[in-house]
Parts: sequence; C-alpha cells; structure tokens
Amino acid sequence: MPKIDIETLKFILQRNEPDIRKIAGIMQEIELELKAEEEEKALRPPAVKKQNVLLVSDPDGSLREKDIVGWIAQIPEEDDIATTASRIHSAAHEFNTTPKGIRMPVETIGEACEIITAKFFKEQNVWVKSKTPLLIIPVENKIPTDHQE
Repeated sequence: MPKIDIETLKFILQRNEPDIRKIAGIMQEIELELKAEEEEKALRPPAVKKQNVLLVSDPDGSLREKDIVGWIAQIPEEDDIATTASRIHSAAHEFNTTPKGIRMPVETIGEACEIITAKFFKEQNVWVKSKTPLLIIPVENKIPTDHQE
C-alpha cells in the first residue's frame, strides 16, 4: 500500500473539506492508528539469526567415490546443528498426521524437503532452502599453488 506524508494528507483534506472540526477529528484518528501500529511493531519479537546447514545423504557411511546429494537448511544460530535432522523428522511426523500426509506420507529426508510446506518446518525452527537435492563433491581443503623457482 502506498505511503503518504501526514502533512500532505492534511493539506488534501483542507482543500476538499470546509469543516475544520471534521478535519481535526480525522487527523486525530489517523494519529491514533499510527501510534497503535508503532506499538504493535515494538511488541514483535526480533528476527531470528540463522546459520546454514548442509544435510548430506550418506546412507552407508562411505563418501568415497560416490555420488552424494544433500539439502541446505537453516536453524537458529545458537542451536546445535546435530538437531537439524531430528527437526526435519518432527516436521515430517507432523505432516504425516495431516490428511494430505495420510494420503501421501513422506518417508525420507529428500521427500520431506520436496513435499512438506514451510509451515511445518517453521514450527520446528528449521528452514529448508533447497527443495531439490544438490550434488556434492568432496574436495581437499587446499588451494594448489604453482611455485616455479
């Protein structure tokens, strides 16, 4: 919705309405609404800081020479990252109790990330950032340098 300056609004009202008492009443109501809106904004909780977590699909425990897929999720910054999978499990359990979940239950993390809506994840304080799996390449944590001396 477009915002308009209070003084501009007052000028428009004065130009179109000859009764000054009526204008004063309208302006007073507008000021009360603005104060109520500011109080509501002040009562809102602060935004939650989040950190990124990459969930890697590794069913047999071996990462060597395999195609690895994963999903990106976020949790609150101060929370333990080890709880991420259990948060997704809880969201999946909640989803599976709904009528849609009963018809088509999710059974894997991948299905949960693709099918479950953000509402269920938000209740568990986890935000899935990638609905489709991402390919992951294991790499050495070194940058090669060429020293030709």
